[in-house]
Order: sequence, then structure tokens, then C-alpha cells
Amino acid sequence: MNTKTTELQSEIKAHWEKQILPFWSNLKDTTDGGFYGWVGNDLQVNQQAPKGGIATARQLWTFAAAYRVTGNERWRDHAEHAYRFLADHVMDTDYGGMYWMVDYTGEALDTSKHVYTQSFGVYSLSEYYRATEDASALELAKTLFALIEDKGLDAELPAYKEQFDRTWKEQPNEMLSENGVIADYTMNTHIHVLEAYTTLYRVWPDQQVKAALERLLGILYERVYDQDTKFLGVFFNKQWESIIDLRSFGHDIEASWLIDEALKVLGMEQHLEYAAMVTDIAYNISNVAVNADGSLLNEQEGDHIDEKRIWWVQAEAMVGFYNAYQRTGDPLFLERVERLWTYTKENIIDQRAGGEWYWSVDGNGIPDQSEIAGPWKCPYHNSRFCIELIERMGSE
Repeated sequence: MNTKTTELQSEIKAHWEKQILPFWSNLKDTTDGGFYGWVGNDLQVNQQAPKGGIATARQLWTFAAAYRVTGNERWRDHAEHAYRFLADHVMDTDYGGMYWMVDYTGEALDTSKHVYTQSFGVYSLSEYYRATEDASALELAKTLFALIEDKGLDAELPAYKEQFDRTWKEQPNEMLSENGVIADYTMNTHIHVLEAYTTLYRVWPDQQVKAALERLLGILYERVYDQDTKFLGVFFNKQWESIIDLRSFGHDIEASWLIDEALKVLGMEQHLEYAAMVTDIAYNISNVAVNADGSLLNEQEGDHIDEKRIWWVQAEAMVGFYNAYQRTGDPLFLERVERLWTYTKENIIDQRAGGEWYWSVDGNGIPDQSEIAGPWKCPYHNSRFCIELIERMGSE
């Protein structure tokens, strides 16, 4: 590593260990289990807020990965705490799968099942097993994998479906549709099923998982990725037709490195079309979505560009650009990471005592009033950015 990269790695590691992990650690609910479900913009904790299925899985992933990377037993304890809540309260023992939402005591609140939620179950349980070798977690991950493949996969198209009721009857996809449309299939769900199966395959290199990963790569390349524009489509109907002119810059750069991780675990790094997709997406987002201040824009619908700088978009862009730097050796991408980190330090990281990262800021760097922790605002994106760059830079 050069001096600048060494300093960057050191800064990121210190921020992760001294601000991000302690913030989420302080939300540990020792009375009812799991972690408190809401912290307002005023940094006040609502101890009786509902606890999301996705948030619980992401908390489990974060602390499991933190234990794996640092060896700190404190994070193992937090991971085990999250695992017990997920296994005992978020899992539906009657119909299978993870609930969308439980109340603060762990009672089912919204029993909807979403493939996206199940994928985060697979992801986090696989990471927990990877860190602790707890065989029960791997068995639960295998169960969720089988459920996704059985209930969530339309094998003829192929495509992964989205939303179901508690008994696994398909429902309109209200949970993961935005921008005034209801999508039958989403890019978002497909990249996160890919992410989940990649981690599962690391710890359980089964032929079923391999086949599913290969299928997902084919879907993303043939159905979701536009080889002409180098963008990913976002929302689709049942014929795999795009139903809105929408470009999600953050999801695109996130997808680029998630796809690359899948290629690595499959030993397919040199697959010509897929490798080109990884780098072409990164160059495209670098060209069209980076602001003069180094930050990444959110999305573009038609001619309208959403200029909010959202916390997870900046985090995923840093990983995606660094992955592209490793792929290509192009110093442009390293410069992108350095400037993004500077922007994030100056605008996204909450400097208040007890703060974490703001949800978003506007073009002038003024934070919005959204929650600091909630069903979607979790430690996963920014912790993962820290872990990825710590590990990637440390291996060079």
C-alpha cells in the first residue's frame, strides 16, 4: 500500500471501531432481545418501536462480520444476541420464513414475507456461521435458501418473485416498489439474493447454490443490465419489461462489486461478458453520477435527477469504486474513493456526541430530519464499507 492508502485504511478502521460499532452496540435490548428499533434525528431512542426483519438480519450480519474481522468477543456476544432474536422471534415456525416486522417484544406485527427479507436471513446466518461455526445457523440459512428456491423462484422465466402473505400466497409488491409503480420484479431483490447466495456458497459450496448463483448472474446480465447504456433497470413487469425510466446510481455501483464477489467465489473472474459488465457499470457511474464535490447522486427518473446524497449510496460507491480499482488498476477509481471518503467525513458522518451517519444531506450538505436508526437505517452498509476496504487494502 502507498502512504495515502495506508492512512485511508487507518482512518476508516478507527471510525468503524470508535463510532459506528459503538453506536449500534448501545442499542442492544437486554430486556426484550434484539436491538432497539428506532433512533430519531434528535438521537432519542424509542425502546418500544417495532423491530424490522431486515434490520435484525443486518444487525446480525454486522456483528458477526465484526467478530470475524477483529476477533473481539464483544462483537461475538452481540452477534449471538441478534441471532437468538432472529431465530426465536423473526422466524415464522408455522409457515416458514422471516416476518417483515415484529413488535419490540418480538411478537409478530406484519407477517408479510418478502424474498428480499429472506435473502438477508441467508446472508446474515451464513456470515454468522462463517464467524462462529455455529452449525444451527448454517442449517437455518439452508432452510431459507430452500424456501426462496421453492416459493420465490419462477424457474420458467427465470425470475425471483417479491412479496407474499404469511402463508406464501403471492401479493402485489408494495414493500419494494417506489416512484409510483408496483413492480413484479426488481433489480434490488435480485442483487441481494445474489449477495446472500455468494456468502452461503463460501461456507456451503453445494451444487444447488452454485446453480442458483449462475442463474442469477445470467438474469442480471440478460434481463436487468442494458449493454448499450451500461445501466441496470430497476422495476419490471412479469415479462421482464422495464416499467419506468429510472436509473439508481447507488444500486448500480453496489451491484457491480456484488456481481464481482459472486464471480470470485465461483472462480469465474475472467468470464468475459460478466467481467466487462462489472467494470463498465463502474466507469458509467463514475462518468455520470459523481458530483464536483466528490459525492454520488441518488437516482435519475426521466430528466429529473435526485441530488440527495444518501448515506448508503456513498458507502456502496466507495466499495464499488475500490473494487473497480482492483479490477482495472485505473487510478481514477482510487481518486473517486478518496474524494468520497473526504465528502462523507465532512457531510454524512454525524459529528454530534452519540451520532452515527445521517440518512442524507442536500446539495449544500444540510442533513434531512430522517431517523438515524430504523427498519431500513441499519449498520450494514457503512459497516460493510469499512470492512471491505480494511480487508481489501490489508491484502495488498
